[in-house]
Amino acid sequence: MSGRTATLADLGLTAQLGREAKITELVVDSRAVHEGALFAALPGSRVHGGEFIQYALRMGASAILTDREGARIAAEDLASSSAALVVAEDPRQTLALAAALWFERQPEVIVATTGTNGKTSVATFVRQIWTGLGHAAVNLGTTGVEGAFEAPLKHTTPEPITLHGMLARISDAGVTHAAMEASSHGLAQRRLDGVALSAAAFTNFSQDHLDYHASFDEYFEAKAGLFSRVLPDDAIAVINIDDPRGPEMAAVAEARGQDVLRVGRAGDAAMRILGQRFDATGQDLRFSWNGQVRQVRLNLIGGFQADNVLVAAGLAIACGDEPGRVFDTLPGLQNVPGRMQLAATRDNGAAVFVDYAHTPDALSTALSNLRPHVMGRLIVVYGAGGDRDRGKRPLMGAAAAANADLRIVTDDNPRNEDPSEIRAEILAQDPDASEVADRAEAILRGVDALEPGDALLIAGKGHEKGQTIGDSVFPFDDVEQASVAVAALDGRVA
Repeated sequence: MSGRTATLADLGLTAQLGREAKITELVVDSRAVHEGALFAALPGSRVHGGEFIQYALRMGASAILTDREGARIAAEDLASSSAALVVAEDPRQTLALAAALWFERQPEVIVATTGTNGKTSVATFVRQIWTGLGHAAVNLGTTGVEGAFEAPLKHTTPEPITLHGMLARISDAGVTHAAMEASSHGLAQRRLDGVALSAAAFTNFSQDHLDYHASFDEYFEAKAGLFSRVLPDDAIAVINIDDPRGPEMAAVAEARGQDVLRVGRAGDAAMRILGQRFDATGQDLRFSWNGQVRQVRLNLIGGFQADNVLVAAGLAIACGDEPGRVFDTLPGLQNVPGRMQLAATRDNGAAVFVDYAHTPDALSTALSNLRPHVMGRLIVVYGAGGDRDRGKRPLMGAAAAANADLRIVTDDNPRNEDPSEIRAEILAQDPDASEVADRAEAILRGVDALEPGDALLIAGKGHEKGQTIGDSVFPFDDVEQASVAVAALDGRVA
């Protein structure tokens, strides 16, 4: 198919009453429907898409894809229309599979990574490894599409029509290898179904997104869907076996018949971390691959980056690249923007880092892994987002109090909540922290406190270029603010 016209049969769909239709586009927004469109009316958190079927029909939709509830809602309009009706038990998955057939083209090799933390780093490291091996490669996720083809993305894991359309564009640009982030939202909503994966990885599991998922178990099951549903039976699963839920995720993969490549410090890890030595600019990593010991230099801050790097290496090996050549690329890996990124250095040698850590586990991990690189005090500026899981706010405070010497609680993205209430929930578990509402002032104070040998971590927003207050997004860049603060305090401003 050209991506221009197809029949329902071409898309693997069967309509009620044996009706057929010529499809000219796939649409999930009734306002974007044109003549000949297949409109997918999906269940939503607030409104069922079935409410919009009437508008799609008026705009000339030739087919409707929905579930029984959507068909019930629009029964009267559908009865008086000649449009084909496809009713599916899981319309999101059906749409994803149809989108894969509609766009047809995908890079030859695709991997996906899920986990609470580390997805962006792993996907970026895989892309860098592939590029070092001579493959035309990209990574897709939180930071958009990067590499041999670049484009913005609104979501970590886009909805299926956008995702499969992007994969087709990437393939048409000559890209052969793609590394994706698989968010729990994307997996729960079946956005990755239809993506032809060669391998997939699991990094770790901790509290996040409980504003969306009803429980920890539901959150875990969403992530497990990458292995239980999306990854083919004959593909390879790369699992961080050190995570408490790692063995459970490995069991999910093995139950499907997938080969599991274990990464970690445990004795059964095929790629096993044996030791790390830290200094001010990175670390030396000693590890073994199937019993053979190797040592490499990683110019990356944070012991957890070794886990991310080896998971990335495992994905490249799982896709057929020779292990020795993969390992040779590791010293050249560079940090992901906003992930333990060195933002500025004071004249006294104290360093300022920016990290996306916005969950209790991520903050604890970032601070505890920065500690071995720091001779003096560890200072942190942090907060928590509004309109998100409130339960993690006191946990953020506890994580900071346990791992940093000096803490400043400030605003993150308060969105539509009262920022002072968010800060109060954090301070309940970090009462000795300073409270500075204005994020720029908080960063300035953190930088001003730096003495020789100290380090400052600005946590929570990472790569983001804006701060969401109410319904508005104001320009704000933690890296830029850190640089400005250092320049001002060290007299570098002309």
